Amino acid sequence: MTNTGNLEDFKVNLKLKLAALWASVMFCYIYGDYFAFYVPGQLEGFIKGETLLDSPLKLFAASLLMAVPALMIFLSVALKPKTNRYLNIIFGVLYTAIMVLIALTSMAPWWAFSVFLALIESVLTSFIVWYAWRWPKLESKT
Repeated sequence: MTNTGNLEDFKVNLKLKLAALWASVMFCYIYGDYFAFYVPGQLEGFIKGETLLDSPLKLFAASLLMAVPALMIFLSVALKPKTNRYLNIIFGVLYTAIMVLIALTSMAPWWAFSVFLALIESVLTSFIVWYAWRWPKLESKT
């Protein structure tokens, strides 16, 4: 008799876990930016050019800020473990801090979605740091 209540599972490679976490973070960023258009007055301000990104330098800085998590999806799979671990810890901590700051400064009824997404992003980037920090060591063969 077979036990059909147990489901098969397999061990997911750490690099894939990190890439999936960064991809999840990116989806939250994209949805947050999209939902911001539904806040009264935001779309009109966007059309008029009245946004936080009102200069070429600010737009470039925002692009740089968003490029890092996007690149980390690939880099988490492609990089060697030591570099991979360091970059995931550094950028994970940095983006966790940024998202906590955004959550704390976005407290307003119309921006509750932004706080919610920022908190989710903070949890996801915290998991990135935790997994990278605990990167398994090779066992020495003697």
